[in-house]
Parts: sequence; C-alpha cells; structure tokens
Amino acid sequence: MSTTHPTTVAVIGAGTIGLSWAALFAGHGLRVRVTDPRPDLAEAVDAALAEAAPQLARQGLDTAGLADRVHLARDVADAVRHADVVQENGPENTAFKRELFAALVREAPSHALLLSSSSAIPSTAFTDGLDDAGRILIGHPFNPPHLVPLVEVVPGRRTDEDSVTRAVEFYRAVGRVPVVERKEIPGFVGNRLQNALSREAIHLVEQGVVGPSELDEIMVNSLGLRWSTVGPFLGAHLGGGPGGYRHMAEHIGPSMQQMWDSLGRPEQSPEQTERLIRAVEDAYGSRSYRDLSRERDRKQLAVLGALENATSSEQDEETRS
Repeated sequence: MSTTHPTTVAVIGAGTIGLSWAALFAGHGLRVRVTDPRPDLAEAVDAALAEAAPQLARQGLDTAGLADRVHLARDVADAVRHADVVQENGPENTAFKRELFAALVREAPSHALLLSSSSAIPSTAFTDGLDDAGRILIGHPFNPPHLVPLVEVVPGRRTDEDSVTRAVEFYRAVGRVPVVERKEIPGFVGNRLQNALSREAIHLVEQGVVGPSELDEIMVNSLGLRWSTVGPFLGAHLGGGPGGYRHMAEHIGPSMQQMWDSLGRPEQSPEQTERLIRAVEDAYGSRSYRDLSRERDRKQLAVLGALENATSSEQDEETRS
C-alpha cells in the first residue's frame, strides 16, 4: 500500500471521458500519462486541454502549464509504469476490459489503484481469474467529468476495503463528489435512473404528447431544477409539507401506483429508433455539437457556482448565528 498522495495518473483511452479526466487531473497539479491507439492522439489532447482550461480556471484551478503536465505514452505499459492511479476509459466490452485489466495488473506498480470508468459493467464481471483484483474497482463519472462532480465508486466482490477508501480520497482530492455504492448492479445507480427517465421520455414523444425540445424544457424548468438542489427523496419529503415523506406516501401513494402502472414501455425497434432520431435532429440538428456542448458546459458551471455560493452563504449565516 502506498502511504503517499498520488502524483502520477495514467489515463487509458482518450475519448471524450478520458480526455476530460486528463484535463481535470492536470488541473489539480498531477502528472498525467495518456495512451490511446487513435492516430490523432496529440491533436485530440491539445484540443481538449485548450477547451477545458478556461472551465477549470472558473473552478479556481491554476491552469498555467496545464499542457506541460500531460504526456503521451507509447502504449499501456509505458503509461502505467510509474502510475499511482490508473483511470481506464476503454470500450464498454467485458472481454476487452478483462484483457486490459490483466495487462494493468501485470504492468502497473503494485501500489497503483486501478479504476474503471465503466458505465454499465461491474468490475466483478471482468476481474474473475485475475490474481490481484483487490485494487480494481469502478470509478464511474458523468460526462464531462472535469465539470460534473459525481463519481460512482463501486467495489467488486474481491475489491479491498482499503482500495475503496483510497479511491474516495483520490476523487475528493481532485474536487469530485464520490459516492460509494453498496452493491454491484448493471448500470450502477446514475445510469439506471437516467434510463428509467429516458424510457418514459421516449414513450411520451412516441405518443405525441410532446416533442423532444418541449420535454427538455419541462425537465430543465421543473424536475431538473429541483433535483439539482435536493434530489428526488428530499424533494418528495419537502413535497409532503410539515408531514414530510410520510404524508406524501400516505396521501399520494395510491395515485403514484396508478401512474407507475401506466408508464410506457417503448420498443427499441429500428422503426421506432429512426422516428426518435429524426425528432431529435429536427429539434437540435440546426446547431453543431460544439455549440450545444459549450452551451451545456456554461450552464453546468453556472449551476455549480450558484450551488456553491448558496452553500457558502448558508454556512456563513450558521457561523454568525
């Protein structure tokens, strides 16, 4: 076990998530080694760091020399050779991850924490048969991880408790909000909630109740706003008034059951998928991915800033009282 704070992080896979992780880690002063077989790796890293730098600066991070802290590695072995932490961001494929993590166990220092950004596959599914699975676990972010704070920390059946503790400490040190989940389940918590909501959203659009842009407008101006501050359970507890969640459950429970029973189960047929794609493209296709993602990121930073200011103001009031 390493008793020192991590100084070097290997980022395996330089897609959208991997590049965002690399920027975040470098923004917190860590030495980052990135590897990916893509032929444009250098250009992709440069572009990602340039895009992320002002966003990291808005979070109070020193971005001077940001690119100097990110280095390109020849391959996996070169990337992890001196790593204290490895953040894997490869394809969502069990066989691929099993082979890759066998290489990580073999090539990375024995103290290195081995983390996977897997968004659906629990680590137990790809660590069976490995001799050293105690330091392997899930560290699943939400896109883009240099802006969205949550990291789902999900240990496998063979993960050491010390590795869980170290993962939580590492993610907190880079400004994330790690939440440890007690059981492995495909998709973990965040994506299961997202998929449950997406299923009903697709059903409502399919039924002609609203279009994609109207549904997004409803979410942004109601549930999205509420849940960004309190989440669904506290929101329901407050929705019950002074009687709290008990009042909500006792008085709204029967109608909730009726609504649950009426929720849609849209079929993922090629025809249905094509209709949905066309509806979304009609709503948003006139704007580029770059423009839409930049607007999203500006708004996410504004929300995070507002939440931080509200928390700071509340703490100041408590201190004065």
